[in-house]
Amino acid sequence: FRQAGGAPNVLVLPWARKAPKGVSRRRVLLSKYFRELGAKSVVFAELSDSLGNIAEQVRRADLVYLPGGFTSMLIKRLKTKGVDALLHTYDRVIVGRSAGALALCDAGVLTKKQPEASLSLITGIGLVGLTLKVHYTPLVDHALELLSYGRTVYAVPERSALVYDGCSLSVIGNAFLFKGGTKRAVEFSQRLNSLKPWS
Repeated sequence: FRQAGGAPNVLVLPWARKAPKGVSRRRVLLSKYFRELGAKSVVFAELSDSLGNIAEQVRRADLVYLPGGFTSMLIKRLKTKGVDALLHTYDRVIVGRSAGALALCDAGVLTKKQPEASLSLITGIGLVGLTLKVHYTPLVDHALELLSYGRTVYAVPERSALVYDGCSLSVIGNAFLFKGGTKRAVEFSQRLNSLKPWS
């Protein structure tokens, strides 16, 4: 919140789930959460809004938040509405949680648990040039090690986060990097000239 001005105007893009009928309990909780953190205002962009209206909401926002849900649904909606282009030119704070974080990256790693454990990749909007696995547990280490022969994968467990400021990556909590079939902990702050060569 400090980087967003201390008392930011928050814009939420709640497009990773089907639209609820009436007032969503999630929206009430998110509004309360952001206000308790000190948000000046909390606005929800609707899928039915025009791109012009959403562009104005983005322009006024100090912080844009993409919540969790269904990653493919969120990415498709961001691209279909043209909001991915708005986010590429936005120069303030963007926060993605779960599906929202995956959507912001070049690629996201999805885990399928049934009928047997497997991983798949989904192409994000490319705002952050890396491949990300959220909700990471060591149970998927072998699959991530195999995947990392073709790309570098950042894996973030619950209660942790990666913070990217355009040229460096910092960790809140724990995160792991899979590259060339090996796993290592991500250092607290890792300076990167460009993330593209890592992906």
